[in-house]
Amino acid sequence: MKKTTARLADGRELIYYDSRDDAARDTVDRRPAAPATTAAEIRYDPLRDEWILIASHRQGRTHNPPTAECPLCPSREGHSEITADDYEVVVFENRFPSMAGRDGDDEAPALIADLRTPGGSWRSAPSAGRCEVVCFSPDHEASFADLSPEQVALILEAWTDRTAELSRRPDVEQVFLFEDRGKEMGMSLVHPHGQIYAYPFVTPRTERVLAAVGAYRERTGGNLFDDILAAESADGGRLVVEAEHWTAFVPHAAHWPYEVHLYPRRRVPDLTALDDDARAEFPAVYLDVLRRFDRLFGEDTGPVPYISSWSQAPLSAPGEFALHLELFTVRRTPAKLKHLAGSELLMDVFVNEISPESAAARLRELG
Repeated sequence: MKKTTARLADGRELIYYDSRDDAARDTVDRRPAAPATTAAEIRYDPLRDEWILIASHRQGRTHNPPTAECPLCPSREGHSEITADDYEVVVFENRFPSMAGRDGDDEAPALIADLRTPGGSWRSAPSAGRCEVVCFSPDHEASFADLSPEQVALILEAWTDRTAELSRRPDVEQVFLFEDRGKEMGMSLVHPHGQIYAYPFVTPRTERVLAAVGAYRERTGGNLFDDILAAESADGGRLVVEAEHWTAFVPHAAHWPYEVHLYPRRRVPDLTALDDDARAEFPAVYLDVLRRFDRLFGEDTGPVPYISSWSQAPLSAPGEFALHLELFTVRRTPAKLKHLAGSELLMDVFVNEISPESAAARLRELG
């Protein structure tokens, strides 16, 4: 893999990832310079004991532009963030970030420490962390499932590199990678892409998971992630794909109509710790799972909307956490969506209309 770093006209970083070592990239952005501006901060919710991102500048972000004005297509006409004629994989700082970075800021370590300390009702802090966009392909009409194993392998290398780089920043505590596909999932750009959120705190969901893992260790002496994976393999009723180095299954208490978790069989905290065998096998396994999703409801319904995300260990607690990918869709029939309502949105109690066992059986049929 070859990595070429450039700067956009407004100062944001852009990185090309190429499979060939001899790839040459023009790193000059010839658009007029207009410094990016953000209005972001972090506020504390004492009732939930969690931090909220306030980013009012995102009200004006790009939303479903015409194909000819796509900001993620290769272009030299000024409308695109990527000024090259072509690319393989590109990562760049989001123009409308939910978090504005503090890279190189001497106060960043103190800010991170402060975010870990419980405080009063009206606490707030300057924004920190970083938001990036990952372009998976120059093909505007493609989806991740259309990519080749070689393309997915390059994306995995880019994800791993960004995890390593962002984890070294003084204002980052946890690196989260995800893809939203479909307007039903909130996607505002059709071009195949994902995002990276490098948070300056441990996310609320991760805090709950870590608490459950710690309590399980105290109670049983075992690792909760390891034992869940072993139990799913032994039961078999919710398995979707079981390969040599990866296992994909529908969780016993799935929240969503069709939901799959994909784990490396050897527990590691994040993408940087995957061994070569797991890396080599991942593209085929992941593409298999995605293509099963796309066959769930037939071609007439169009692409299946989904969210796919990597859960990685926070930097302050890498020990017992297990890297894994979560994939789900809100579509439950060709014509019906799973809408979150009062119980899910306000009480965090999900109601799933499809049993995990029948969802797994359906996905196995589609292999």
